[in-house]
Amino acid sequence: MTIPHFKRILLKLSGEVLMGQQQFGIDPGTVDRVAGEIAAAKQAGHELCVVVGGGNIFRGLAGAAKGFDRTSADYMGMLATVMNAIAVQNALEKMGVETRVQSAIPMASVCEPYIRRRAIRHMEKGRIVIFAAGTGNPFFTTDTAAALRAAEMNCDALFKGTSVDGVYTADPKKVAGATRYESLGFDQVLADNLKVMDAAAVALCRENNIPIVVFNIRDEGNMARVMRGEGTATIVHTLTEN
Repeated sequence: MTIPHFKRILLKLSGEVLMGQQQFGIDPGTVDRVAGEIAAAKQAGHELCVVVGGGNIFRGLAGAAKGFDRTSADYMGMLATVMNAIAVQNALEKMGVETRVQSAIPMASVCEPYIRRRAIRHMEKGRIVIFAAGTGNPFFTTDTAAALRAAEMNCDALFKGTSVDGVYTADPKKVAGATRYESLGFDQVLADNLKVMDAAAVALCRENNIPIVVFNIRDEGNMARVMRGEGTATIVHTLTEN
């Protein structure tokens, strides 16, 4: 299936993408490459906002599993996303791309607080807005934050950049015979418990009719190809009845 052309896009970046070949942390070379692809997408005429995860630094669920209080662990994970957002902002601005970081947890010394109208205005002025600190609440993932911000920003689609080139019938790293979907419906994702995004995020996109495009962002140049309607990806959307 050819991916449609979308004008306003929310890009969800997993924190793990930013660590490159490292075991944890932020790899500057990888951040520069990803920022270059974001800048190229803007040059191609897309309006972009970004939600970045924090799993390369601290993951709330993993912290809770090791004995941290879940609420405290989730807040620590949110702070990790702010570090990643500032890293992406720095890389973009070195390339001459105007950006703003908005955090759901106010921290005026390093970034703006999240204000919906201000974020929309930044995008209208051609700036890339990077949303940090998830929803600002524990027990919600950055996937859910991405779906929420996509709805609030009136985005045409949510692009999720991951380490696999789409949605599979099973984990392709564990099941040799797993096959990739070209497209599928929101209801099937939820019914089959396919690990595209968490259920709350998928349901929010379904309710607001926001397609989810899953692609491999580690494949250099793939994001631009997918945004042009080419490349390899899976689109999750509302299926029309024949």
